[in-house]
Amino acid sequence: MRRIVGLALVGLGAFLLVAALLTRTYVAGQLVKFPLNTYVKTTLIGKDVSYFSPKLVRPVTGATMQVTDTVKGDGAAGSSSTAVWDEFTYLYDRTNHAEFSYTTRRAAFDRRTAVLVDCCGANIGGNSSIRQTGLSGYVWPIGTQKQTYDVFDTTLLKPMPFRYMGTGTIHGINVYRFVEKVPPTQSGTQQVPGSLVGSSQNLVTLPEYYVTTSTYWVDPRTGGVLDTTSYSKQYLVNTDGKELLLFNGTLVMTPASVNTAVSLDATGRTELLWFEVIGPLIAVVVGLVALVAGIVLVRRRGDRPEQARAEEPEPALR
Repeated sequence: MRRIVGLALVGLGAFLLVAALLTRTYVAGQLVKFPLNTYVKTTLIGKDVSYFSPKLVRPVTGATMQVTDTVKGDGAAGSSSTAVWDEFTYLYDRTNHAEFSYTTRRAAFDRRTAVLVDCCGANIGGNSSIRQTGLSGYVWPIGTQKQTYDVFDTTLLKPMPFRYMGTGTIHGINVYRFVEKVPPTQSGTQQVPGSLVGSSQNLVTLPEYYVTTSTYWVDPRTGGVLDTTSYSKQYLVNTDGKELLLFNGTLVMTPASVNTAVSLDATGRTELLWFEVIGPLIAVVVGLVALVAGIVLVRRRGDRPEQARAEEPEPALR
């Protein structure tokens, strides 16, 4: 009986040691993923913003612009490998109490790498013919590296390079800083009343240009975006080369939104800690104890028959 228990303990110990290795190298990669059901509301504030107000039909300067970005996961549309998130972004001029604009987006992406997937009704502003490629921008790869990543730009409607620019710390968490720099680039065309640009025509079609410097601070372990800052300028160019400003300002994530991002990131960090450190460590310790105990029991059982035979009395002579 003792031998059977010993062999069982040896088997259990070996199993736990293998399980510890697999948990750290394979299981964590299969189970730790971006969530299907998420709900995050992020606020950014821009001070001294200049823009052209479609509602007021005039240029506005010195405004405080509030951007409310709401992301909600569509769990029913996702799968074990793909997450589907819907986004609504609303820009509001708090100084003049006027709506500026809003945009919508639906994106599907890999739940480990954050790479966009062309499925599940993905669209920009309801236009599903726009193919989104590169990283989603909501999150970055789990295990983000110090390299350049192509992230989908919702203004240019194509992926743009975000270059690794160093490290930092947010609430004690080590983060990587990635920066997108877009020089003046035509992003499309727009029709405006001719009177705005000194034309006698009712409507004039002008090229629209876009400039931006966007910075993301990313937790490399989880791929979570903990903070963002974005300077952008959008303008039209008239036939005489003069600019008609559409938007010019810097938007900064509020401290409350940074705190929310850090709190959400803590969930992923805890999962990774359990799967990569705590779980494997417990399995190794218990496995070694079981293995040693099993070997001791098996060896003791193997020694007892010889000892017993040695202690048997010599047979009596007749």
